[in-house]
Amino acid sequence: MAMLGTERAQYTDETEQSIDIPQNLDAQLSGDPSSASPRKEVQHVRPLAAATMPPAPNGGFQAWIQVLGAHFLFFNSWGIVNTFGVYQTYYQTSLLHNHNASEISWIGTFQAFLLVSFSLVAGPIFDRGYFRILLAVGTFLTVFGIMMNSISDNYWQVFLSQGLCIGLGTGCLFLPSVAIVATYFTTKRALAIGIVASGGSIGSVVYPIVFHRLQPRIGFPWATRVLGFISLGTLLVSVLVLKTRLPPPETTRAIFDPQAFKNVPFILFSTGLFLAFAGLYIPIFYIIFIAEIRAHVDEEFSFYLLPILNAASVLGRIIPGLLADRYGSLELLAVCTLASAIIAYIGVVINSLARLIVFAIIYGFLSGAVVSLPSAVVASLAPSMQLIGTWMGMSFFFAALGILIGTPIVGSIIDVKKNHFGGGFVFSGSLVMAAGVLFVMTQGWKLAEKKANALRTAKRHSDLQIIQEDVMGPV
Repeated sequence: MAMLGTERAQYTDETEQSIDIPQNLDAQLSGDPSSASPRKEVQHVRPLAAATMPPAPNGGFQAWIQVLGAHFLFFNSWGIVNTFGVYQTYYQTSLLHNHNASEISWIGTFQAFLLVSFSLVAGPIFDRGYFRILLAVGTFLTVFGIMMNSISDNYWQVFLSQGLCIGLGTGCLFLPSVAIVATYFTTKRALAIGIVASGGSIGSVVYPIVFHRLQPRIGFPWATRVLGFISLGTLLVSVLVLKTRLPPPETTRAIFDPQAFKNVPFILFSTGLFLAFAGLYIPIFYIIFIAEIRAHVDEEFSFYLLPILNAASVLGRIIPGLLADRYGSLELLAVCTLASAIIAYIGVVINSLARLIVFAIIYGFLSGAVVSLPSAVVASLAPSMQLIGTWMGMSFFFAALGILIGTPIVGSIIDVKKNHFGGGFVFSGSLVMAAGVLFVMTQGWKLAEKKANALRTAKRHSDLQIIQEDVMGPV
């Protein structure tokens, strides 16, 4: 999801277009030469955005400082959300030990749901030029939520502070992190967005380690407050350096486009996103438990499997993005999704530390690719640039619903105390495998549509050539 809002940058990529439109085309097609008008002079239409907006700098201090600021936004949005695995373990063994795995996982999934789904609201706010309000509100809610979580001692307090407050705060931060940076780059956009997205993976390595090392020494409240101070310091950098390059558009994008649900590739892809994100986070949330209970790994070392997985996802977010321009975003997404499903199935038989480390590295890389590639795919499905943001928001809402329900369902399937994790891996792999199949079907439908459009275009050119010969004689 790492490139939500990149449509704003594409306005600067528009070039001058030449349009040659015969008048009275119906009369010409009817074969009545007397009613056909002579060829009209070529009209040149220059898009307003291309005529008035300066070209993207594609580098320089100002552009790369935006990448740094946006990197910290990802660090404090996806970085915090992906940290919940360590909280899942702590809550179930200590603070909320009287609640089961499913109830506790609702906190993390609701947080992630708000992060993604709130883009539907944040998008129009950003379009109207109020991005600094988004940054200020997001910074306040995120830090406030962390601090309130440090003084929480029962389920509903943790849910409100970590699930609701931090979820809304990170939702305000997520969209500006990519929407701003995308306007500064055209030729280096994949690299810039990849660096920004890697902030989420780095944050999900730093935050769990800090919490894990400090919590036994200074206790849960102060360990959590330290995370809040780290978040405040890094977010202040973003607030100070980030600024938009382009003025707000005269018309803001719509939140909902009903025509999208008449587009078969969009429906197939969005359904695939729902299934993919419903299953993708299950191994991430439970890998520490699996290491301790199934593989009998020492508690001190089992924790580090989550940072290892998240560190591997750094490469998974950058490398596939660089390869997408050559091999296609949808093709790479389908391959990585199917591979993630296979690895999840293999997780059923993993019962040793060495195998868990290999699993964490491979699954982290593949899951990073599955998270980062969908935005580019949605951009290719939208019929026009003006609808890219709308279609992204709608499609990612499906992904948010998947995040919301997937892990809590598995919390009811597995039994941590009895070492019954196999059903969770099978459930995860099956959902992700179904998503991969839908992505392949999406690609097949697109290819079929492309072929049909090519045939219609060839027929249209043939008809126009016949008309030209009838009106002007053979050339």
